[in-house]
Amino acid sequence: MELSDLLFALFGVAALLAGILPRVLERRPLSMPIAFLALGMLVFALPIGLPEIDPIARPELTQHLTEVCVIVALMGAGLKIDRPLAGRRWSSTWRLLAVAMPVTIAAMALLGWWWAGLVPASALLLGAALAPTDPVLAAEVQVGEPTDEEDSEDEVRFALTSEAGLNDGLALPFVYAAIAVAGAASAHGSPLAEWLLVDVLYKGVVGVVGGLVIGRLLGKLFFRAPRHELRLARHAEGFLALAATFLAYGLVEVAGGYGFLAVFIAARAIRSAQRSHEYHQVLHDFAEQIERLLTVLLLLLLGGAVVGGLLAPLTWPAALAGLALILVIRPVAGFLSLRGAPGRTAEHWVIAAFGIRGIGSFYYLAYAMSLATFPNVDVIWATVALVVVVSVVLHGVAATPVMRLLDRSNERSRTPEERHSQ
Repeated sequence: MELSDLLFALFGVAALLAGILPRVLERRPLSMPIAFLALGMLVFALPIGLPEIDPIARPELTQHLTEVCVIVALMGAGLKIDRPLAGRRWSSTWRLLAVAMPVTIAAMALLGWWWAGLVPASALLLGAALAPTDPVLAAEVQVGEPTDEEDSEDEVRFALTSEAGLNDGLALPFVYAAIAVAGAASAHGSPLAEWLLVDVLYKGVVGVVGGLVIGRLLGKLFFRAPRHELRLARHAEGFLALAATFLAYGLVEVAGGYGFLAVFIAARAIRSAQRSHEYHQVLHDFAEQIERLLTVLLLLLLGGAVVGGLLAPLTWPAALAGLALILVIRPVAGFLSLRGAPGRTAEHWVIAAFGIRGIGSFYYLAYAMSLATFPNVDVIWATVALVVVVSVVLHGVAATPVMRLLDRSNERSRTPEERHSQ
């Protein structure tokens, strides 16, 4: 039996299940990521000759697989948010990004250094990699498909979706800070000044401006091109979601900016070009399908890596630090950052608790380790893998019942006139 034949069969079964499971599990306390993580662990544990999965040994492959999955998810997230990008209406998002994320990074880095025994560079990388929430594995707590109504989204789903769309790009300056600390002994000049000017200011501005310009140009091409045959929205071709994704990411990365940030901003600009057009649904659906296939692949590989020994170097202090992130640090930081934000106290707790960690964290590790040498690399990978696995299981089980209770509570809190208008 050829290994390639076995892999084709495995991925064929996985793709088929990716089409079936979301419908089967829709109202059950079990998520698709849990099912595929378990399937990956089961299949790779069988003595059928599958290759060993070791992301540490193949950092470039890990980086690019996770990179593609994240940027496709960012495009989908940007397209499906109905609420226009405006300051006050996004106040929950800004609070989570400006307060909760830096606090989470600092707390996790402190625990990594003081409690888990990592050197400062490694501890900072651990905090930066685990700080952003994930746009890939959080479908159960994100907004639904694009609609014509700007105020159709509840605050919980909106905040979690918009936060996941933006914090992937905003976590990268902290990853670069960890790289700078790791190479500080051989650095010349002022690493802090270079970090502030290049990694924070220049790359961030290029990411935002580049994404905005590319998104607006694509929006004009899709909906308002001078010639009818060039108005691509008329042809309803979903694969152009990939064109927009790769174009925004590639051009901004070539210019030295943050491509993750650019993809989400470009998606928002495309959506704003003609907000209620049905073509947004076509683009979103295609991006979501590609994202689902990539997610299935990566979860199978993660399951294989777990049974292959990825968690073996984990120490008790590192494991407890990882669990503290999920159970204490993110919930408390998120809740405190939302004081005074729109929504009820219960909604604030749900937003704070469902900061799901996932695929993006592996990208940051693989990327950082391609640029610098970090001590205790195996412990960092094991800690991140533990956090992602626990997040997949814990949040996957809790998401459906918690969101159902929240929806019922919101329904009861509406006035009779609001219920009638729905």
